[in-house]
Amino acid sequence: MDDADALAFDMAPVGIVMTEARVIRSCNARFAAMTGHDRATLPGQSFRLFYDSERAFAATRDIGLTPLREGRDYSDERLLRRTDGGKLLVRFRARTLTPEDPLARLVMSFAPLPDTAPDRALSPRERTVVAGLTRGLTSKEIARELGLSPRTVEDVRARLLRRFKARNAAELLIRLAGPAF
Repeated sequence: MDDADALAFDMAPVGIVMTEARVIRSCNARFAAMTGHDRATLPGQSFRLFYDSERAFAATRDIGLTPLREGRDYSDERLLRRTDGGKLLVRFRARTLTPEDPLARLVMSFAPLPDTAPDRALSPRERTVVAGLTRGLTSKEIARELGLSPRTVEDVRARLLRRFKARNAAELLIRLAGPAF
């Protein structure tokens, strides 16, 4: 990589990470800054570092593997843990360099989502619940991950189902993935 390529990588407006088997091999300065880490300490670290629990880390493992195996990109919204313990809601995108084994070499980008954005139809709480649904979590699992009661998550989920006229979580996610979202 020449100096111009390195500068473009570091100055990209989104965080960029290259992983091998879910271990960070390289990341740009933007990713380190948004997660609160010293960039020099990240290579060699497991991506587990950005999840509250082993269970949450394991739950994300297989999400998106089908499109990656088919040579397509994968995208969702997810929460990452910062070094200060805070949560960072991001638009996550991934592309594999090894479709036969998608997690062997993966390039990912992370764009922070603001708490309130005029073009977003969801509140921050609703987006965190939807992020959990996107990863296939139950309301209880989402509640545990977010430190909420399961009833609170169920209320948010029911409100979203009504608002988007969806019969279930799968239909809700399809509607939210459409052009209006």
